[in-house]
Amino acid sequence: MSKSANIAAAGHALWANIPKVNTELFALTYGSLITEILRDYDQDIPEINLQLERIGHSIGVRCVDELLAKSEVNGISIPMCKDLRETAEVIAKIGFRMFLGVNCDVGKLTDKSFSLYLSENPLNIFVELPSSSEDEGTNGPDWNQLKYSNIYCGVIRGALEQVNLKVECSFVRDVLRGDEVNEIRVDVKEVLAEGAGEDYHEE
Repeated sequence: MSKSANIAAAGHALWANIPKVNTELFALTYGSLITEILRDYDQDIPEINLQLERIGHSIGVRCVDELLAKSEVNGISIPMCKDLRETAEVIAKIGFRMFLGVNCDVGKLTDKSFSLYLSENPLNIFVELPSSSEDEGTNGPDWNQLKYSNIYCGVIRGALEQVNLKVECSFVRDVLRGDEVNEIRVDVKEVLAEGAGEDYHEE
């Protein structure tokens, strides 16, 4: 079995062995969080996007430990990542599968960046953003700028910090804004050699 297949198999095994949360309840709970943040920040869309990313980061810094703990308890081996492709595969096939139970694909891979594609997003199953045209002439918020699921970007950034990768994440395509797929772009800004895979180290 290839390493990529092993990664995918580990993700499915972890998902099968952890407690599940009702999808509808999960989505509604997240929607309540969005509503609270909209109220707290007076519909300031850029600030709301920033706050969602920060919340995600706080979650992400704990995700690696959670993943390793669950894999050890269930006797599931997580392959060590030696390069960015394998890191992206672990995020997509293990991280998203274990924590959300969804399929995630990797694309646009370079030596310093990659994209993650979500065909399904449990956070937005009941969501339809208001049309910005409804607020024309009232100085209302530009809802097209709201990154409703920006919490994912923070989670990824926080998790990768724990394995010595400093990254920037951005939600570049979103089905809520009319795109065909959800795309998260991950750009590596700095690699801390200690603890990184062998192919990360510069010659």
